[in-house]
Amino acid sequence: MASQSLNLGFIGLGIMGAPMCGHLIAGGHKMFVTTRSKVPEAIAQTGATVCKSAHEVASRADIIFLMVPDTPDVERVLFGDQGVASGLTKGKVVVDMSSISPIATKEYAKKINALGGEYLDAPVSGGEVGAKNAALTIMVGGSDTTFDRVKPLFELMGKNITLVGGNGDGQTAKVANQIIVALNIEAVSEALLFAAKAGADPAKVRQALMGGFAASRILEVHGERMINRTFNPGFRIELHQKDLNLALASARALGVSLPNTATAQELFNACSANGGKAWDHSAMVKALEKLANFEIGQKT
Repeated sequence: MASQSLNLGFIGLGIMGAPMCGHLIAGGHKMFVTTRSKVPEAIAQTGATVCKSAHEVASRADIIFLMVPDTPDVERVLFGDQGVASGLTKGKVVVDMSSISPIATKEYAKKINALGGEYLDAPVSGGEVGAKNAALTIMVGGSDTTFDRVKPLFELMGKNITLVGGNGDGQTAKVANQIIVALNIEAVSEALLFAAKAGADPAKVRQALMGGFAASRILEVHGERMINRTFNPGFRIELHQKDLNLALASARALGVSLPNTATAQELFNACSANGGKAWDHSAMVKALEKLANFEIGQKT
């Protein structure tokens, strides 16, 4: 808990941003907000001040949080017409909790620093459930001093909070997280599809594997989704595609090959081409099932 009431700003009150903002308000802080669509009723009822622009939020708040979809959205909110940058004064802090390009993040941080502001990139993992339960994992890039200043606020929104390194390193950690998750989904998909096609009960195979070295959170949660065919999101395929685009673009810029990340992205692309942009990312298995002309749960 923060020890005193602060003037905070929050830009982006979507599925993730609204509950995160709500936790900060519940912590006793005065909130100035703006969002692309209508401010959610749950936030409006808290007495948060609704602002007309990101500029107004930055003018009235000392610490400004962003939670928007993608790199161009962050750039627009920060540096576009009536953006955050135009409302900053020396010592204010910008905290971007969106998942965006690590390379662009470093540039944004330099620009905010040049205006006298401080910058933290603080992407999150844990999804809508984690946001609602204040149980997010928060990966932070920035200075020790700024991190220490904002950490009590992070603690209102999350449980596992790590200062990874300098600006951009928080975003790099989030991209790494999304690579691991995608490749684990692909591995579980292949394993359960193989088992089912071979005539074994995929539910029993999953149960057996959960007791060994192959056990994982993905096998536990998404393996069950694959077997039960529950592909309502969750975390939408189109959002994971965005994150893997960041991984592959950054890898290309760094001269690094990520062959299996590229494969996972192609499987997501196949799902998307078959109307699955809004499916849960565990539905990657459907692309593999199409290649095999066999569905988990189907009798051999």
